[in-house]
Amino acid sequence: MNAIKKILILEDEKLNSERIKRLILKIRPEVEILDVLPSVKKTVSWLSENKCPDLIMMDVQLADGLSFEIFNLAEVTCPIIFTTAYDEYAIKAFKYNSIDYLLKPIEKDELEAAIIKFENSVQQSQSQQPKIEELLAYIQPKEYRNRFLIPYRDGYRKINTEDIAYFYSNMNINYVRLFNGEEFVVSQTLETLEQELDLKDFFRANRQYIIHVNSIENVHNFFNGKLKLKIKHSKDDDIIVSRTKATSFKLWLDY
Repeated sequence: MNAIKKILILEDEKLNSERIKRLILKIRPEVEILDVLPSVKKTVSWLSENKCPDLIMMDVQLADGLSFEIFNLAEVTCPIIFTTAYDEYAIKAFKYNSIDYLLKPIEKDELEAAIIKFENSVQQSQSQQPKIEELLAYIQPKEYRNRFLIPYRDGYRKINTEDIAYFYSNMNINYVRLFNGEEFVVSQTLETLEQELDLKDFFRANRQYIIHVNSIENVHNFFNGKLKLKIKHSKDDDIIVSRTKATSFKLWLDY
């Protein structure tokens, strides 16, 4: 067993921090509570001056922002148990990345079970860090393209993504078509565009098309599990969503 001897608490609400301290000392009277820190700034400073404890109890929301920011500013190699009031998005992120968390108000039995889990897992500090990195990638907002600069006549034309109905590929040339019916050649491949566009608004329907959600007029069932889309300003009669993408397309459209 890898006994926990030193715990650091990150919590900005005094009542909650006092409750956590009382529960810890009831469960493990021999444990030393190193400090109670209310903010990202103070935590980063503390970690730069002290050795990492055996365990950190880390509230998601601290006085000056989300505790996830700590991982961008300091090296954290010790096990973490996140604490949070009910936040569906945060909990989804924790479950998705197999990160341990406790819901407030924290109960003694749940905290004891979490501590025992860490004490029985000698390799926990090594195995958790990749999960934390995956969690950060999952929750931190990504910056997407807002516009394109397209060669036009003897200069350039700025096109905002909100004006784009769809992208398509034809004979190894890629095009963008706007809601007003205009069309231009783009230098990016559809694969590159998938990485650069906000996928809440755009969907890769098949190998030929990336469509904007507002370009869709109608959706019809098609043979063999495919879907047939009527698209505004489409040069073709219909766009077919492949069978392998049909389910994810319906989930995307219903989001």
